[in-house]
Amino acid sequence: MGQDAFESYIPAVNTALEGTDFSIAWTEAYGGTLAKVGGEREALEDGLAQVGIVSSLFEPSLLSLQNVTYVTPFGSPDVDLVLSTVDGMHDEIPAMRKLWEDLDLEYLGGGFGLEDYLLMTTFPVTSLDDLQGRKINAPGPAVNWLKDTGAVGVSGNLTTYYNDIQTGVAEGVIVFPTAAAAAKLFEVAPYVTRVHFGAQFAGGIVARKSWFDEQDPVVQAALRDSADVFEQDYRAGLELRVAGAFKAMEDGGAKISELSEQERSKWATVLPNIAMDWAKNLDGKGLPGTEVLTTYIGHLKDAGVTLPRDWSEE
Repeated sequence: MGQDAFESYIPAVNTALEGTDFSIAWTEAYGGTLAKVGGEREALEDGLAQVGIVSSLFEPSLLSLQNVTYVTPFGSPDVDLVLSTVDGMHDEIPAMRKLWEDLDLEYLGGGFGLEDYLLMTTFPVTSLDDLQGRKINAPGPAVNWLKDTGAVGVSGNLTTYYNDIQTGVAEGVIVFPTAAAAAKLFEVAPYVTRVHFGAQFAGGIVARKSWFDEQDPVVQAALRDSADVFEQDYRAGLELRVAGAFKAMEDGGAKISELSEQERSKWATVLPNIAMDWAKNLDGKGLPGTEVLTTYIGHLKDAGVTLPRDWSEE
């Protein structure tokens, strides 16, 4: 998450501080200039930055509770709903906020999410049977979405997918559309199957807590309230980016198809209960894993989401 994300956040903070006794002199650093991708937390922790976007996705152990969406695949494809749900849960379940605070981070909100994940392969997929014995790349936590399906999960990331597929290390990838289009993955994996694994909560805007706590309440409020502005802008722009991604893939010769509801349900049912395993593991560490899981699933159901599997049921 870089420059485009902060184009709405920084002006919103500045506007909120107009007419007060305060202003912020910003020094902006993007695209790995201050911290490598995934290393934003360390940059804040080391005092190199005071405000930034931290991807909970890259911190599955330190920000474990925030990764609830990655252990509940086949959830909602609606980024809006997923983001507002996990964002709101930070106020419902104090332990979620505390995980950030233990890292000297103040969660300001403005969660950012990744759109509905899909499958891209070198071969057509119309059923789960088509995946038998196939090697599929997936980002760390999503490797679990392939457990017991007959496919072989190969952990990877956006910098390795293209090469892995091109060289035969993998025959496909679980990925989200905007990243897939940008990396031109359709050149090596032209079969795009909309499995609807669901949108994911991936992180938020945070401040270094020891710095934030020293600021005047006026400044704190500006930093916190502006996260909402960022969140709205980010979501609004995402829809356009996703539509553009599908068009780019189609123009590049991708064959886009939908996985049937029947096969989607079958896939969800075949998996072990990765969510409950995750929740109980966290419970054992004194964290409210089960509470986070049941709260999240409860909110999705209240919003009218039809889930092919209720992960909160044993």
